[in-house]
Amino acid sequence: MPHATDRPVPGALPDRIRAILLMCATVTLFSCLDASAKYLVLNTNIPTAQVVWMRFIGQVVLMAIILGPSTIPSLLRTKKLGLQIIRSFLMVACTACNFIAVKYLRLDQTVAIAFLAPLVVAALAGPFLGEWVGWRRVLAILIGFAGILIVVRPGFTEVHWAFGISFLSMLAYALFMLVTRKLSTFDPPLVTLFYALLAGTLLGAPFALSEWVWPQSLGLWLQLATLGAFGGLGHYLLIHAYRLAPASSVTPFMYFQLISMVGLGYVIFGDVPDVWSLVGSLVVVGSGIYLVHREHALHKEAVAATARAC
Repeated sequence: MPHATDRPVPGALPDRIRAILLMCATVTLFSCLDASAKYLVLNTNIPTAQVVWMRFIGQVVLMAIILGPSTIPSLLRTKKLGLQIIRSFLMVACTACNFIAVKYLRLDQTVAIAFLAPLVVAALAGPFLGEWVGWRRVLAILIGFAGILIVVRPGFTEVHWAFGISFLSMLAYALFMLVTRKLSTFDPPLVTLFYALLAGTLLGAPFALSEWVWPQSLGLWLQLATLGAFGGLGHYLLIHAYRLAPASSVTPFMYFQLISMVGLGYVIFGDVPDVWSLVGSLVVVGSGIYLVHREHALHKEAVAATARAC
């Protein structure tokens, strides 16, 4: 006989579906952010530093409008100022390196490298957080790195220096996620988000203003404004997605970004990914999905063991 606890919880499935749809929308917005940055640095005379700065200041303004200026002081209250500063530097470095890389690489290439970040997080979680991985997850991490070798193919084709910049962006993002996980037990998500945006605005201002080029049309101003809108709305939807459903249900759908990146790259820039990029990307995606599945399985085993002990 089934127990009462085995019955579906009313509303649980719709929440999970909404969370998955929100994740797909989130990564599509992030793809639009990268595509917009690539278009601006390739086809206008706007310097990359200015594009990076507009991405941060645009999101700060958007947050102030949505939350109200009176909430800003509360967003500056943190229990871990040092970690917030480190995390903010990492986000600025990640964004700047990514915007430089997309100028020279196809969007599908940069997103394939970015997909390594969860694998690097799993590898570094041991020394940084004391969360050591087993041999299965170590194997998944190694296979993921092999996928990037398939994309880049060192020794078989000339490796553009921008791949190194993209790898630095990914590494900064992985460290950024580790610090974010550490901060999650101390500060609310909006506080952590605001600190990174504020740091990007303050740190990027000298570089952007020293190279400032006034946009010559309203359309160009709007394109710059969309950078903050894409980034801000994407992070907002991401927070809600993780509130509606467990991370194990939502995280695999972050790889939907590969489809949106390939689509935008083709429609806007006429980029067609080669077979090697697609195969390597799928290897990385498969490794990441297995890693999420394995962590979910271990979590369920731990919960079951605790329940038996009680």
